[in-house]
Amino acid sequence: QVQLVESGGGLVQAGGSLRLTCAASGRPFKNYAMAWFRQAAGKEREFVAAIGWSSTKLSYGDSVKGRFTISRDDAKNTVYLQMNTLKPEDTAVYYCAAKPSDYRFYIWITTSDYNYWGQGTQVTVSS
Repeated sequence: QVQLVESGGGLVQAGGSLRLTCAASGRPFKNYAMAWFRQAAGKEREFVAAIGWSSTKLSYGDSVKGRFTISRDDAKNTVYLQMNTLKPEDTAVYYCAAKPSDYRFYIWITTSDYNYWGQGTQVTVSS
């Protein structure tokens, strides 16, 4: 079992930046693929970014490529999402997700692939 706690959300103006943090506890973290998803009001949960073991593989949703960066610090059991040049359409609840993995070079980008979820952190971008 893995527990995930997100933090770092808040209100920011368009063009600004935020860094989200996902702290994991429970089983050893390093063999988990990790991801961020988001869900805007009235919409389905959307893939944002994913990272594999030892940061060997990364993937981003089309709407955030070039603006968001996912990273992990296995020594701290933490995953980060650096969000730059934020837009009003980035407004959503952001969720951290974890999946135990035997494959260093694999990542997953759909919600059904992930076993563990945090409670989410709200990000609001004003225009």
